[in-house]
Amino acid sequence: MKIKSIQAFALPAAAASPYAEKSSQGRREPWQIHAEVANPMSRYPRFKAHRDSWRSDWPGVGCVVEADDGSRGFGASIFAGPVIPIINDHLAPLLIGEDAADVSGLYDMLTRLVSPYGQTGISAYAISAIDLALWDLNARRQGKPVYEFAGGKKRNSITCYATGNDTDWHMELGFPVTKLACPYGPADGEAGLAANTDLVARTREKIGPDVKLMLDCWMAFDVDYAVALSSRLKPYNVGWIEDCLIPEDIEAHHELRRRLPHQPLATGEHWYGTHMFAHAAKHRLVDVFQPDICWAGGFTACRRIAEIADAAGIAIIPHAGMNTTFGQHFTLATSNAPMGELFVGSPPGIPLEQIASARPVPVRGELVPSDEPGFGPWPLDV
Repeated sequence: MKIKSIQAFALPAAAASPYAEKSSQGRREPWQIHAEVANPMSRYPRFKAHRDSWRSDWPGVGCVVEADDGSRGFGASIFAGPVIPIINDHLAPLLIGEDAADVSGLYDMLTRLVSPYGQTGISAYAISAIDLALWDLNARRQGKPVYEFAGGKKRNSITCYATGNDTDWHMELGFPVTKLACPYGPADGEAGLAANTDLVARTREKIGPDVKLMLDCWMAFDVDYAVALSSRLKPYNVGWIEDCLIPEDIEAHHELRRRLPHQPLATGEHWYGTHMFAHAAKHRLVDVFQPDICWAGGFTACRRIAEIADAAGIAIIPHAGMNTTFGQHFTLATSNAPMGELFVGSPPGIPLEQIASARPVPVRGELVPSDEPGFGPWPLDV
């Protein structure tokens, strides 16, 4: 079974953000429409108020791989502007005629093909889309869901946590765990520290002592700020503090672990491939790895990261894993993936199944992936 074609294309807006068209139909607008979230650009007043003021507007990426026997698979990623030409102009022509069943070998080829311009960042997004399409193709060809093709499910359902600041809606939906987006960072000084602490305190009071609570800090902090905030949050039983440093600053990750030996830490959303994860595992820098399956290199990369994590006693919980069928199947098939993350950007009051009709959603905090072949139904006709 040889690869006949690989074609990447821009996804329509509805496929990339299925809840956008319903943003005015709930009880209120979803939290992220106007909320400030601490971020790497918060030090610049022009861009501080909202992340969308500086992030690219490139659409998502779809990728279809077709084999010479007519089998096809679908994968996806983001940043269509630079990623589509990497796939269509460079990688795809070089994979024509290769064995479509050799997914691991093709992943190795892909990581080596991009070596002249680097294996991380934009290259990893391109590799992810192709790799996911290959997993989908091979599982469909055998008439199996990907989690079965990958060795079988490790649990009957996935316990999910909700990310976002519509906490009352998360509790109404029955999530047993929730994670806040941190509004303020070093640029906000003492007032920001106090406001972050107050948000966590109010949230803890709202959800009670038994619901687990974490904090997402989205590359916004330095080491000193993270240490100061962690100290203030001790009374509120916060689980992990997530993604608080610039991802490439590995020395800062070492220093943060040294200064916060008892604070659970999570990161990896913006790490690509396996090298950073291997280093972090060797030095036990974090407690939870969070690669994004559509960014880090696809299903193959995440399987290798999971093996690295398992050997070090580290959990793997893919970033926004429950927002895609890719992450759902990976989590069900991975023994050291104890939970799944759902970014809840939909308006409170709109049932989740009305927002994400093309994929399963959690019910009272538990999600059962599709048992249809591959990753399940494609999100669009291609």
